Amino acid sequence: MRLLRIRLSGPLPCAGADSECLYSPGVRPLRFSFLLTVLGGLMLACSPTLNWREVRPDGVSSMTLLLPCKPDRASKTVPLGGRPTRLSMTGCEAGGALFALAVAELADPDQTAQLLDQWQSLTLAHMRAAQSRSEPVQVSGADARVPALHVWARGTHPDGQAIEGQARYFARGSQMFQAVIYAPRIAPEAAETFFSSFKLP
Repeated sequence: MRLLRIRLSGPLPCAGADSECLYSPGVRPLRFSFLLTVLGGLMLACSPTLNWREVRPDGVSSMTLLLPCKPDRASKTVPLGGRPTRLSMTGCEAGGALFALAVAELADPDQTAQLLDQWQSLTLAHMRAAQSRSEPVQVSGADARVPALHVWARGTHPDGQAIEGQARYFARGSQMFQAVIYAPRIAPEAAETFFSSFKLP
């Protein structure tokens, strides 16, 4: 099984050359880890099949979602919008695909729409997306004042390997969310199960 690496380097709009604050497809060898340089490499519990289970992600105790494997968790404080911001991550890899949720706690909720837009743009740039499309979506419990968006993209690794990505961006209160799947080919049924599972009471 070829795996992906989650690295904090890219799609969150950070300040400073040393900022590392997003999920990215990574580079070869494609091994999964959270915050590799900070936490010493949390290793994935990987299964060849999708064994869905309900998970409460780090950073937002009231939310639940479905993941197809046992999750790894990590967090880091990053410079976001000019202020220290806690970024929490929950995710895992199974069936050759990476499933993850990132949650950022904003000091100024008025910046949410702007930062979500930057997050999306930087993610697409980081995966070298040659094709992408997006459309508004409904996320139950999300803040209606900040429209939720679903993005589909095709891009490449630095080594030229093709990759597909899907991401959903939404917010509630002072928190903004990026839910992602990366894989050489994303199974539609897996994407539907993952993205439709979010519950924000």
